[in-house]
Amino acid sequence: MAGETAKVDPMYQFTIEPLFGSQGWELAGFNIAFTNSALWMTITLVVLWVFMLGGMKRQLVPGRWQMMVETFTGFIDDMLEANIGKAGRKYVPYIFSLFMFILFANLLGLMPLGVVGVHPFTFTSHFTVTGVLAILSFAIVLVVGFFKHGIKFFSLFIPSGTPLPMVLVIFPIELVSFLFRPFSLALRLFVAMMAGHVLLEVLSSFVIDGWNAGAGFGLLVGLPSFLLMIAICALEILVAGIQAYVFALLSSLYINDAENLH
Repeated sequence: MAGETAKVDPMYQFTIEPLFGSQGWELAGFNIAFTNSALWMTITLVVLWVFMLGGMKRQLVPGRWQMMVETFTGFIDDMLEANIGKAGRKYVPYIFSLFMFILFANLLGLMPLGVVGVHPFTFTSHFTVTGVLAILSFAIVLVVGFFKHGIKFFSLFIPSGTPLPMVLVIFPIELVSFLFRPFSLALRLFVAMMAGHVLLEVLSSFVIDGWNAGAGFGLLVGLPSFLLMIAICALEILVAGIQAYVFALLSSLYINDAENLH
C-alpha cells in the first residue's frame, strides 16, 4: 500500500533523502549527508565526462562521436560570438560546461529507468540547485563588470540619453531589475522541469487507477492517459534542451552587459 501511495503523490519524486543516513555527517553545524540529489549530480558529471572524453580523439577524419562533441562546442562558440563578440571566446569553457551539465541533468531525469527499479532524480527541479547555478553566472557578471569598468559599471543602469531628472527614477528600477536576474534565471529552469515531472506523475496515476478499476475504465481513462504521457515525454525531451539553451543564452547575454555595458 505504501508503494501505491507514493505513485499517486506527484511531489514524492522530489524528496531529497540521505542514502547512507544523516547521522555522523555533521560539519560546522551543517549536515552534509550524501543524498540522492548528490548521487545524480555525480552520475551526470561522470556521464558528461565520458561523453567529452569519447569525443576528444582529434582524429583527422572525425567520427560521429567526435563530430557530436565538436558540434556542441561550435554551437556555444557561435552563440557567444553573436552575443558578446570576440571577447566571448574566453567564456566558452564556462558556458559550454553550464549548458552541457544542465542538458545532461535534464535528460537523465527523463530516462525510463523505473522499469528496472532505478528512479532517476532530476535535481534541476530543485530551486536550490538552479539558484546556485544562477548565482554563479551572476557572480561572473559582477566580477567582470567591476574589474573591467570599475565604478563606470553603474552606467549600465542608466540608459543613454536619459534626462537628468529621470535618472533618480530609472536608476533604482534598472538596479532592482538587474538584481532579480539570478532569481528569474533560476526560477525559469526550476519551474519548467518541475511542472513537466509533476504532470507525468499525475498522468501515471490515471493509468494505474484506470486499469485497477477494470478494463472499461482502463480503455476509457488509462489508455488515453498513457498515450498522452508518451506525447508529453517527447515534449519534455524538447523542453530539456530548450531550458539548457535558454539558461546558457541568458547567462551569455548578462555577461555581455558586463563586457560591453549594454
